[in-house]
Amino acid sequence: MTHKQTDQHHSLFVMISSAIISTILAFLLFHYVPSSSANIALVYILALILTAHYTNGYLYGIIFSLFSVICVNFFFTRPYFELNFTLTGYPITFIIMFSITLLTSTTTSHTKIQAKLLAEREEIVSRAEKEKMRANLLRAISHDLRTPLTSIIGETNAYFEQDMSNSQKEEVVHKVNDDAIWLLHMVENLLLVTRIQENEKAKVNKSTEIVEEIVSEAIYRFKQRQPDAKVNVSIPDHYIELPMDPLLIEQVIINLLDNAYIHSKSNKPIDLKIIDENTSVSFHVRDYGIGIEPELLSSAFDGLSSRSSDVSDAHRGMGIGLSICKTIIEAHDGTIIGKNRVAGVEFIFQLPKEDY
Repeated sequence: MTHKQTDQHHSLFVMISSAIISTILAFLLFHYVPSSSANIALVYILALILTAHYTNGYLYGIIFSLFSVICVNFFFTRPYFELNFTLTGYPITFIIMFSITLLTSTTTSHTKIQAKLLAEREEIVSRAEKEKMRANLLRAISHDLRTPLTSIIGETNAYFEQDMSNSQKEEVVHKVNDDAIWLLHMVENLLLVTRIQENEKAKVNKSTEIVEEIVSEAIYRFKQRQPDAKVNVSIPDHYIELPMDPLLIEQVIINLLDNAYIHSKSNKPIDLKIIDENTSVSFHVRDYGIGIEPELLSSAFDGLSSRSSDVSDAHRGMGIGLSICKTIIEAHDGTIIGKNRVAGVEFIFQLPKEDY
């Protein structure tokens, strides 16, 4: 059955239902309050407005207006059970009900058209935002992948073509290993984003998790990557349960810790603080380094490398990591922001509790 046929069946059902219900109410009023015949006309007018509003086009409202006028004339006007179109005021009643039909149908049609246009505009804006994010990610990927791959190729060529001492060879191998690990982490992040985008309508697979366990696992995985990093964790003593996809939220925490460790240019420990609020739980990741330029902070989540000017660190631009964090948090119906502090920068994301 096509969409048009479905609309026609719905409109026909609404018109017939309105006709039956309004006629039954009219008979009840006529039986119990025979002296108030004006109420009967009001019942049909109300049913006419509802019919014109909940059906598509003018036809169903016009048919119902004719039906209403005939019913009032045949059942509730002397002589009863006879049609008499010569009654005084009958043409006026018909004109009024017909005008109501046209006015209501026109207003409803305009409202539906405006709602459709608004929905189309929102869809266009949504598509444009998605395309912008994809374009930003592609730009960031093209930059952030090219540099470590070039480094790996250069280091391996030097390894095979130049005479090196064992310590130099070991240093080259470590550099290649670091770049390869970073590329692996990026691919993991990109796969996570792809997974979310493919299941956008279904959002993410949430389960009730204990926040402390998620944080512990994220810290453990982060320390495997960055064994020299130091993290101060502050978390409430009581258990906090939160609906989430544990692997995705772990990835968000790891990405933020990675950014704080790599980009802060500071040896001070990173602060990871969890705050239990009324309707949500907030996660604060703060470093005490150089911060982010104010003009770049607002676009830090767009997928662009925030410090691409630093050549030695360019391949580890924070753009993709933060963009992925934003995608994951928004898929959880949460929010994420970044703020410059007196020393360093703080990223805060909030996840809503189950009851909210």
